[in-house]
Amino acid sequence: MNRSDHPGAKPAVEWLASVAPDPDACRWEWERNPLGVALLPAGRSWDVLILPGELGHPTLEVLARLVERPGPVLADFGDSRLGFFVPAGTAARWLGTGVRGAGRGTWIVVPYPGRATGGVRWLVPPDGSGELTDPVLLELAMHEAAAGLARQGGRNP
Repeated sequence: MNRSDHPGAKPAVEWLASVAPDPDACRWEWERNPLGVALLPAGRSWDVLILPGELGHPTLEVLARLVERPGPVLADFGDSRLGFFVPAGTAARWLGTGVRGAGRGTWIVVPYPGRATGGVRWLVPPDGSGELTDPVLLELAMHEAAAGLARQGGRNP
């Protein structure tokens, strides 16, 4: 185990690598890539809904109040976008302004769980259980976060 691995990294690595066309090659890439990232296909075990950071962060705060632990959440370099892992098929059915979906036929950059990288990082790392964010709860959290942002904007001249 690498010094920078967190104790629960192995189940998370196995869960994430299981969607790769070649899980062994995925694990090898994580070990050898100086950035600590691998490309993984969305749409097999999970999709990713990508929110702009200004909405994504407050949405994550609301989700954290609604559930004990949200599903995995990624942040890109500079936190300009957050990616919420949701059940496969969600991206194809999602209707939402400013929300991008990564589902079947798309690939995402995924950092090794528990290691610092130079760019994409886990805000909520996977735990290996396969737990994902419920899209209904995510939508409710997004509405509450957007309403909060609108109230804040309304107070400032």
